[in-house]
Amino acid sequence: MELFQTTLEGVLLIEPAIFKDERGYFFESFNEVVWQKQGLPHSFIQDNQSFSTKGVLRGLHFQKGIHAQGKLVRVVSGKVLDIAVDIRPESPTFGKYEFFELDGKTNQMVYIPVGFAHGFLALEDSIFSYKCTAGYDKASEAGIIWNDPTLQIKWPISDPIVSEKDLLLPTFEAYFKSN
Repeated sequence: MELFQTTLEGVLLIEPAIFKDERGYFFESFNEVVWQKQGLPHSFIQDNQSFSTKGVLRGLHFQKGIHAQGKLVRVVSGKVLDIAVDIRPESPTFGKYEFFELDGKTNQMVYIPVGFAHGFLALEDSIFSYKCTAGYDKASEAGIIWNDPTLQIKWPISDPIVSEKDLLLPTFEAYFKSN
């Protein structure tokens, strides 16, 4: 496993060691002992998986307070454009974001710690999997609208498929004025 620090402190791009032969391949998508030795978060309590058709945009989501979640994300099949947005007011990269192209061929993963909004755009029909450091709590869920004018995220699509719920998310500015 190789770890790469990104432009956002705490967000890591992870390349697993993949063992290939004529039969296919094998890799560990998570190993608690290895993660602990690396000083990485290793206490995940919930696994989630979703399927999205090409053009679906999910996010930007996060949970607040004691239910805030760190996430280890990866694509099982397909390809997504994954995004982490720094929502830590005290951070030097507050309001900044970084994209990661994840797919089921390279099997790269991204660790997104507490303090970030997260989302992704399905570039192909995709199965997306993620481990969370805290369980889902409906009262703690929050988000920011995908096309926020302050963040000016440069999505490679102008008309994604977005859920009604995500279309009602507040802007970055509105969220921080009310919280």
